[in-house]
Amino acid sequence: MKMDYNIVLIGFMGAGKTTVSEYLRDTYGMDVVEMDQVIAEREGMTISDIFSVHGEEYFRNLETNLLKELQSRKNTVISCGGGAVLREENVVEMKKNGCVVLLTVTPETVYERVKDSDGRPILKGRKNINDIMELMEKRKGKYEAAADVMVATDGMTIQDICEEMMKKLMEHRTDVI
Repeated sequence: MKMDYNIVLIGFMGAGKTTVSEYLRDTYGMDVVEMDQVIAEREGMTISDIFSVHGEEYFRNLETNLLKELQSRKNTVISCGGGAVLREENVVEMKKNGCVVLLTVTPETVYERVKDSDGRPILKGRKNINDIMELMEKRKGKYEAAADVMVATDGMTIQDICEEMMKKLMEHRTDVI
């Protein structure tokens, strides 16, 4: 199966974007672009260091530029950082050649998935369920407004998540080859 467009994964950190990307790569032979990873490699520093050295605005500019660069791709899974949808321009770029899939998750699941990770600058000093819930609530409207389709990931296997996502994508887009 080849797609004439890209799948753009959005969602809060810990929603499963990386895991879903890897599954789609392995199962459907799609290319994968992990935006945070590409940005970190190009800048030669971690996302946390980019935030502390250059600030969030600088990082968001890098995201926007990378999204523009990816417009020429097809059949690619683009896994966005958790805050990519906060900038309206990014959402416009995502939709130009992509179907935006929102992976949803509960604050409790996010906490379980990220509690042992130090690579989440937005959660620095806020790694508890209440703070995660507060941040999720602030972003919820942006996520939902950007999404073409939504898939809940709590308590589902990666295969079930991807099967549901592909079914919803086929209902939403008809240009699957």
